[in-house]
Amino acid sequence: MTTVHVDDITLGIESFGDDDAPLVLLAGGTTMLSWPDALCARLAAGGRRVVRYDLRDSGRSTTRDPEAPAYTLRDLAADAAALADALGAGPAHLAGIGVGGMVAQVAVLDHPGAFSALTLVGTRAVAPGPPDDDLPDHDQATTSRLFARPLPDWADREAVAAFAAAGAEILGDDPAAARTVAARIWDRTPSTAPPVQMANQMGMVFSRLDCTPRWRERLAEIEVPTLVVHGRRDAFFPVGNGEAIAQEIPGARLLILDEAASAIPDAAVGEVAEAMLALG
Repeated sequence: MTTVHVDDITLGIESFGDDDAPLVLLAGGTTMLSWPDALCARLAAGGRRVVRYDLRDSGRSTTRDPEAPAYTLRDLAADAAALADALGAGPAHLAGIGVGGMVAQVAVLDHPGAFSALTLVGTRAVAPGPPDDDLPDHDQATTSRLFARPLPDWADREAVAAFAAAGAEILGDDPAAARTVAARIWDRTPSTAPPVQMANQMGMVFSRLDCTPRWRERLAEIEVPTLVVHGRRDAFFPVGNGEAIAQEIPGARLLILDEAASAIPDAAVGEVAEAMLALG
C-alpha cells in the first residue's frame, strides 16, 4: 500500500499485478477494502494491473472533516480520472462498489476519455436519499434493524469489528468476513474520532455530500463496455437498482449473484473476475 498525490489531495492505493498490464481501477465504497483481496488477485492473475483506492475521508486518503466535506461527488469523480492519469497506463477499466459505484458512473460520464470499461457493483443511479419512484428503496425492516443498534466505542477495535459483523448478519453478508475487514479498516483509519470512524466503517460522509446534479438521465451517454453486478439478496440497494442501470446503459451486461447480498462473497469471486476480464 502507498499513496499518490493528485491535484491537492492524497489518495491511498494498493496495487496488484504487473505495472505494465492494462489498468483496472477499483473505487472504494468508501475504503479500498470493499474490494475483496481474492478478487484483486484473480484480476491480476488474468493479466491486469489492479489498483484499489480509498475515497477521500477514508483509509490513507486525505481526511479533513467528514461531517462537513468541502468536496462534491463530482470532485470524487475527478479524483478517479486524475488517478488513472497519474498511474500512466492509458484509459482504465473503472469499477465502483456501493457508493463507489455512484462515483464511477459520474466519472465515466464526466471524463469519458479516461476510461475504457466500467463495472458497477451493488449500487444505484441516484444519490443517497429517497430514490426515484420506479426504483426500490432500502428494505425498511432491514434498515430499521441496522440503524437502531447503539454505536460502538470507536476507540475499541474489537467492539467496532463486532458491530460490523452484526450489521453484516442483518444485511445477509458473511459476518466473519465483515469482522475481519472492519478490523483491517480500523487499523488503517487515521483517528478514532466517531466522524472519522463512521466515514470509514459506514460511509456516512455520503449523507452529507453534495451529489447534484442528477446523472441518471445521462446513463445512455455511456459508450464503454459496462458490467453491472448485483446481489439478488441485497436489502440495502435492492436488485431492481442494478437492473435499472443495466437497462439504461447501452449494451450493458447484467450479472445477478443469486446467493449474494451487498458484499461480493468468496464463492462469487471467480464469476465476477471472469466477467470483468471479459470487458477487456
